[in-house]
Amino acid sequence: MRNLLTNSHWQKRDLIFFGFAILCLTPLITSPIALVIGFTLVTLGLIPKHLDINHLTKKMLSYSIIGLGFGINFEQAISASKDGIGLILISIFSTLTIGTLLTRAMKIDRKTGHLIASGTAICGGSAIAAIAPAINAKGDQTSLALAVVFILNSVALFVFPLLGHLLNMSQHAFGVWCAIAIHDTSSVVGAASAYGDQALVTATTLKLARALWIVPVTFISALMFKGASKKITIPYFILFYCIAILTTHFLPEYSSVYAQIFSVSKQTLVLCLFLIGCGITFRKIKEAGAKPLALGIFLWVIIASSSLAYIELIM
Repeated sequence: MRNLLTNSHWQKRDLIFFGFAILCLTPLITSPIALVIGFTLVTLGLIPKHLDINHLTKKMLSYSIIGLGFGINFEQAISASKDGIGLILISIFSTLTIGTLLTRAMKIDRKTGHLIASGTAICGGSAIAAIAPAINAKGDQTSLALAVVFILNSVALFVFPLLGHLLNMSQHAFGVWCAIAIHDTSSVVGAASAYGDQALVTATTLKLARALWIVPVTFISALMFKGASKKITIPYFILFYCIAILTTHFLPEYSSVYAQIFSVSKQTLVLCLFLIGCGITFRKIKEAGAKPLALGIFLWVIIASSSLAYIELIM
């Protein structure tokens, strides 16, 4: 009897989880709502234990980003990159410098502070995952940095579109701002897609250009901390994303197919955010602690406000 009840509970939990997952693939669910649903399910203990949510999210996000490449015009992408490359460079190195100074001033563990600053400067969790082994970071240092960045990513998904509309920002300007001021690629594309297709194209292009800086920053980090491991992990989807853009440029006759891939990829991103929400727990929020979280917030406010001022006054 106990086994029957246990199996019944598992079946109900699976049905609820997969039911909402399928619903996220429809236009009925937006990115912020998907995130909230995921967080609600994990809080209620309705996530199937046999699923590796983190691995599944990473894979689906990679494939979704590649699919978005089929909706990007090559010439527009080059133009967007040229317009934002200076802002990208300045934001990365100023964030790392300020992060180092604040880490010392706040007496935060040096490696934890560097991981938070790197995640803020480049591309959130991907940067932290790449840099952590290069500086021989411990598991708790890495998870703490990931928790801080993860919390701020969740906030950005809701706050940025609201601020964009409040400030009456153009699609292009909002896309640039998202690419510079939001950590993870998933939250960048989530916030940008909620604002509009042009914002999504601009944000995705600049964000992936920013992600390429994982390579030099990881090398520099390894030298700074004299880590024994010099292995660098570069997200492979960046290469395939570029191939997708070039495919649409050199084979324009299949534009109708590319449009369908782009549309499916956009909706799949909503499912990714649902899965990301399933990974947010009160335990992770508690583990973030006061000082590391304060560091993440300070850096985020600095980069968000300064980049916004630059976009609104200079660009």
